[in-house]
Formats: sequence, structure tokens, C-alpha cells
Amino acid sequence: MSLHLIIGDKRLSSWSLRGALALALTGAKYTEELVRLDQPDTREKLLKYSATAKVPLLKTEFGVIADSLAIAEYLAEQFPDAGLWPRDVAARAQARSACAQMHSGFFAIRSHMPFDLLRDAPLVPMPAEVQAEIQRMLALWAECRAAATEAGPYLFGRLSLADVFFAPVAVRLRTYQVALPEVDAAYVETIYQWPAFKAWQQAGLEETAR
Repeated sequence: MSLHLIIGDKRLSSWSLRGALALALTGAKYTEELVRLDQPDTREKLLKYSATAKVPLLKTEFGVIADSLAIAEYLAEQFPDAGLWPRDVAARAQARSACAQMHSGFFAIRSHMPFDLLRDAPLVPMPAEVQAEIQRMLALWAECRAAATEAGPYLFGRLSLADVFFAPVAVRLRTYQVALPEVDAAYVETIYQWPAFKAWQQAGLEETAR
């Protein structure tokens, strides 16, 4: 199977991170192409692959798949033995619900807390709508843990696409120095210790150093 992932800057592109982490769960080999964002030729380069002109994009033998959630579902379908979703039916439904909520919501967090692996400073002042979304986020994580049927440090015990979709949130919570309950701080640390995430983080910081 030929898989080619088109991404944006690793330091800044949370959506690209999701595409790469989803591929990491499959264990499949793939090639990667980085298109620098916010450049004069960015849109032109991305339009060669998709009319969305957005990342991530996954080029497959069946065509180009746009959008991180569509990429995740495609990979779950193509690699059923990798177990990208939880095995339990109820847990799997909750995982899909959580990912969809993340994918289509939390606009205050996105707007006021841009993804940046290099950031290390609190958001001052913290807008009320951001604080409300953070609390909803933590409640959603608790709902995932409550639905889990397997043991482990991730949202559903073992790694799943839920962790893929919430990894960028973990980054925001850490880089904006948000104080968290112990269980949620431990989850953020778990994401930071995930080898696939650590590799992405290192590459993102090296981009800045160049």
C-alpha cells in the first residue's frame, strides 16, 4: 500500500500532527512531504493535491484524502488489525463521539491558544470562554476514561485515535501552562512520552532551529 502524507510545519500544524499520529498507530510505512504554511506559494502547492488547500492530506492508491478525521477513518478501515478504535462497542462509540466533538468544536481554545510547540507561557488574561472550554475538555476526557474497558494510561487504556485527536490539546495545555488536576496532568505527560509524538516534537523544534 502506497501512502504519502502532506503536512504543514510540525511546530505549528496541529491538524498535521493528527495525520502523522494516526499513521503511526497503523505501523505502516509512508512517505512525507512538508509544505511550509503562510508562504506566498503555500496555497498553490496544496492545490496540486486537493481543492481544500489545507493539510493534512493523505495520497493513497485510491486518491487523495483530505481532512484528519477522514484520514483517521480510512486508516482504521484499511488496517483493522491495528485496532485504531477501542475494541468494545460502547467505548468505540464514545471515542468516535469525543473525536467528532474535538474536530468540530472548541473554537475558543483554537482561537486564543494557537498550537505552537515552542511556546512556554500562560495565556493572560484567560478569557472566560476559554476556561469554560478547558473544563468541558477535561470532562470529556473523564467521559472517555469512564467508558474504557482496557487498562492503560491513555484515554481508553491503550492507544487509540482518541489520543491522536487530543494530543494537540495536551500540547496547548502544557505550552500555555494550564494548571490541571492530577489525572489530567498525568495524561498530558503520557502524550509527551508517546514515542511518535516525541519524534514529531523533536522535528518541530529542529525546524525552528534551522
